[in-house]
Amino acid sequence: MVTIKFHGGGLNLMKEIMGSRITRVFRNFNLENRVHKEIGKVKPLAAPRHSSLQNNETSELSESIHKKNDPLLTLLKSVYVESREPPAQDLQPKRMEAEVRRPLKFSLPGNPYGFMADIRDVPKGKLSIVEALHVLNQHKNSPKTWTPENLAQEYSLDLKDTKGLLEFFVPFDIKIIPPKSEGMKQIKES
Repeated sequence: MVTIKFHGGGLNLMKEIMGSRITRVFRNFNLENRVHKEIGKVKPLAAPRHSSLQNNETSELSESIHKKNDPLLTLLKSVYVESREPPAQDLQPKRMEAEVRRPLKFSLPGNPYGFMADIRDVPKGKLSIVEALHVLNQHKNSPKTWTPENLAQEYSLDLKDTKGLLEFFVPFDIKIIPPKSEGMKQIKES
């Protein structure tokens, strides 16, 4: 007497094997008759062609398209195309050879952001981030002294760019609101 013990997934495996055999039997049942029935069905007919495509005109047109035209071929043989690449310097944007630079007016001391701050000068018409914040703060604190014209002259900027900077960029304001009075009830530590 042989005893077979199934542990865990063994029973599921047995069900899968038996299930696949059963489905195969049903799938293959009466297969030949079903195939003959499918083959014997009437197939749909193709849509009729448009009447203009059945004329002789289309055949004459296609012949004239595929016919060689000797005068055009001789003209085509006389065409000569010469191509040259533009010089490499024309592809790159033109830069001034000696770019005018100005020294920084204001910078943070030390190495505040963890990178080397070796920037000593910037091109004219541009600001460093620290200078831009300083310019915005100067204009905010005393707008009558630091007008857009004065800032543009001081930092070698275009007046239009300076006005845009002052109009669209505003430094953050930190406001600390003190309690209104000491007589108000406050929550105490418990």
